[in-house]
Amino acid sequence: MARYTGPVEKLERRLGVDLGLKGERRLAGKSALEKRPYAPGQHGQRRAKISEYGLQLREKQKAKFMYGVSEKQFRTLYKEANRKEGNTGNILIQLLEQRLDNVVYRMGFATTRASARQFVTHGHILVDGKRVNIPSYRVKAGQKVEIREKSKTNPQIVRSIELTNQTGIVEWVDVDKEKLFGIYTRVPEREEISIPVEERLIVELYSK
Repeated sequence: MARYTGPVEKLERRLGVDLGLKGERRLAGKSALEKRPYAPGQHGQRRAKISEYGLQLREKQKAKFMYGVSEKQFRTLYKEANRKEGNTGNILIQLLEQRLDNVVYRMGFATTRASARQFVTHGHILVDGKRVNIPSYRVKAGQKVEIREKSKTNPQIVRSIELTNQTGIVEWVDVDKEKLFGIYTRVPEREEISIPVEERLIVELYSK
């Protein structure tokens, strides 16, 4: 299944949560979800009972769309999480958080993960001084992530920095907004990661 490229605000309304997909509008308090907190379409305001499978599928969709991964990538990450010792759901979320595009977003260098993914693929991001253009690259604790020198004046990046300066940075990254670099200090614990996803239901879905 290909990555979703449709209207993201409709997607958020359908799933009923803010997935952080519309950066500038969301940061400006203009989220469509706040104005119309119901599913899109003619019958969007009707309350339909969701089956157990439907609930499980919805949680997977939330995580998949939030982190911008394909179905194949998501399944691969789940299998890896399932092989590791510990809580599979927690490990799955931690693996998603270690993606380079997500780390760029968490450091405040982009307003959305989609923008961060674009910055990575266009070669604007360095990891430990080397250009990395693979969004799924797994960042390890202690690695330095920075904006390439030639890209520091890129209008999109400059605008993103201006907007995200108003928001807090997560505790597991140490960021210098002046020099445009950050250190991924550690892999966060699940309880530190504030996302509207119940990974337990995802594990139940894949365990069938």
